[in-house]
Amino acid sequence: MFKKVPHTYVIIFSLIVFAAILTWLVPGGEYVEETTVVNGVEQTQLVFKTIESQPQTWEVFAAMVNGFEKGAGIIVFILMIGGAFWIMNDSKAVDVGIFSFLNFVKRLDHFKLIRMMGANNLILTLIMLMFSVFGAVFGMSEETIAFMVVLIPLAISMGYDSITGVGIVYLAAHLGFAGAVLNPFTIGIAQGLADLPLFSGFEYRLVCWVIINIVGFAYILIYARKVKRNPKSSPVYHEDAYWRNRAATQLEDIDKATPRAAWWAYGLTALALVLFALMHQQTTLKIGGGEGITWPVMPIMAGIFILTGFLSLRKKVHFFILNLLAFTILFLVIGVMGYAWYITEIAALFLAMGILSGIAMGNDANQITKLFLEGAKDIMSAALVVGLAGGIIVILEDGKIVHTILHALAQSMSDLGNIASVGIMYGIQTMINIFIPSGSAKAALTMPIMAPFSDLIGLSRQATVMAFQFGDGFTNMITPTSPVLIGVLGVAKVPYTKWFKWAAPLIVMLIVLGFLLLIPTVTMTLNGF
Repeated sequence: MFKKVPHTYVIIFSLIVFAAILTWLVPGGEYVEETTVVNGVEQTQLVFKTIESQPQTWEVFAAMVNGFEKGAGIIVFILMIGGAFWIMNDSKAVDVGIFSFLNFVKRLDHFKLIRMMGANNLILTLIMLMFSVFGAVFGMSEETIAFMVVLIPLAISMGYDSITGVGIVYLAAHLGFAGAVLNPFTIGIAQGLADLPLFSGFEYRLVCWVIINIVGFAYILIYARKVKRNPKSSPVYHEDAYWRNRAATQLEDIDKATPRAAWWAYGLTALALVLFALMHQQTTLKIGGGEGITWPVMPIMAGIFILTGFLSLRKKVHFFILNLLAFTILFLVIGVMGYAWYITEIAALFLAMGILSGIAMGNDANQITKLFLEGAKDIMSAALVVGLAGGIIVILEDGKIVHTILHALAQSMSDLGNIASVGIMYGIQTMINIFIPSGSAKAALTMPIMAPFSDLIGLSRQATVMAFQFGDGFTNMITPTSPVLIGVLGVAKVPYTKWFKWAAPLIVMLIVLGFLLLIPTVTMTLNGF
């Protein structure tokens, strides 16, 4: 019997073919905007209309090309990140940092309380908590791709595997994303379309975020403990040979004297930060899209970098490069919260970090370019998978059946009680997420329909928004149509089939938990609901 697991590319192409078959079986349809006058006030609403479907045939091959166009931003982002980190990794700075970090963790075991908790458990939990907060506050998603090449080597060095590395970054961020309290890209848009006060219902959402994190973190920590005890029990033990070989690289440059070029890199960076600080003397950091707080963030950051950069160069060039990495991450957070940065700006930020790392190690322009190309080549397979996965959505959209599927699901909610209605609505949003993984796009499409519908059946609009929030968040961590998930797994060298098998029990638990957390929104009096 044929038992070999299909290659990820084979799975994705099969899904493209399946989507094409659906275009022959499912009638076409679309939602169109219609303006009506109610009590003298014009109202615009989405109305479903049946149209002729567009059955797809040879388009399954064109879909892959269109998928690359659709996912061009993330594809380029992955290539830029891969090239930049390859330049930095060539310096062995991350290896030196991990080596120092592990020595620090070992020293923590001398404290009885830390020993009882487990130093490694504490470290993993703090990392997960950080990324979960990022997901809950500003919707961190695509940004997690950039952290794979740093946190996976750390997980491997601590005795874990690449799945643990993906879990503490990508999964943690999406636990926060699903239980978001201030995410402007999902809750902000959905509440705005539902005519609700922005980020209302904060208190209960915070409770849900805590509960979701406890379940998700426990699942990851239990698995990590199992792998720590028996590394060969990991389903990706053989795939992780790639990361273990990198971790075993000899640190031949560990005692290398600081090149003069490192001081030039320091001076160039300091000058750029000073100029940027003069241009942006005040920065308003918006947490979740609220009014925010205004601080002289850039002048403060420039001053701190000038001091820490000088001290790190006095110690060793590797620590200067790690300092560059730390400030890159800080500027990523500041850029997202203060200047609405997205993948273009973030990719440029990491590219600058890579180039400065190469200069600091004394590499000339040709050497830096060669390293960048090697990094882009190494990560190319991840970029290709993202493009291929985009072809699934292209087929469904070109076949004119996405809205038909949405409409059919929405019709299933008539004549049900509140608990059943919110459950069906949650199930619909979960199903839609397979076809439309973008939270903002799904909110724009579904909330104008779901919010008025909830009024007709006596359901709180806030409960409707939460059903959308959970339905959007949980399946993102497993659906093959998510370009971010596919990109993360590609960078991590984790086969999709193995990730699916590992993550599926957790996703089932979270989906059930999501329904249980929705029940109080229709049975209890909650602030904002």
